[in-house]
Amino acid sequence: MSQAAFISRNTNETKIQIAINIKGGAVKFDDGYKSLFNATHKPEEGDVATQSTSAQQINVHTGIGFLDHMIHALAKHSGWSLIVECIGDLHIDDHHTTEDCGIALGMAFLKALGPVRGVKRFGTGFAPLDESLSRAVVDLSNRPYCFCDMKLKREKVGDLSTEMIPHFLMSFAEAARITLHVDVLRGENDHHKSESAFKALAVALRTALESNGTNDVPSTKGVLM
Repeated sequence: MSQAAFISRNTNETKIQIAINIKGGAVKFDDGYKSLFNATHKPEEGDVATQSTSAQQINVHTGIGFLDHMIHALAKHSGWSLIVECIGDLHIDDHHTTEDCGIALGMAFLKALGPVRGVKRFGTGFAPLDESLSRAVVDLSNRPYCFCDMKLKREKVGDLSTEMIPHFLMSFAEAARITLHVDVLRGENDHHKSESAFKALAVALRTALESNGTNDVPSTKGVLM
C-alpha cells in the first residue's frame, strides 16, 4: 500500500483538498500545496474538528459541524491521519458539500490504498454508542456498492440533513471502489445512531486493512485493482 495520498477536487460547487495517511503518522501534501483557507476565508476557532497525537493528525473542516464530527470519528477509529479542507456552496444547502466530501474522501482512500495485496480484504465492525448499535461490513473489492439502513428519523442533526448521512457513505464507497453495508441495529437518538455507524465503519476498514501474512492478491481471480 502507498498509505499516503493527497487529493484536490474543484468544481463550481465545492473546492476540496484532502491529505490522508491510512496508517496514521505524517500526511503528505503535493508540491506547491496551499491551504484553501486564508485571511478572507478562515474557519472560526472551534469550527474545526481537530486532534493531534503522536500517532495521528486529524483536522477536518467542511463547514458543516456534524459532518466534521462524523469524519473525525471515522478517521480516529480507522487509525488514519487526515486533513480535510472544503469550501462549498452552503448558501444553497448541505447537499453538494456532503456529497463531494464523500467523493473526495473515497478518492483519497483509493489512492492511498493502491493495489490490494497482503491484506485481509474483508472487514466487519460493530460499535455501540449508548442505546445505539451499528454494524458495518466492507470488502476492498473494486466493486463499488453501498447499502445503508440507518433508521434515521429527524430532519437534521445539527446543520446536516439526515438524508445526506447515508448519501455521504454511498458517495465514499463508490469513489473508494469498495462494497459497503451499514446497518443501525438499534437506537433511538439520531446523533448516536449516526456516530455508531461511522465508528463501526472505521473498525471494519481497519480490520480489512490488516495484514494476511502474504503479499498475495486476496482474490480467486488474482486481481482486484
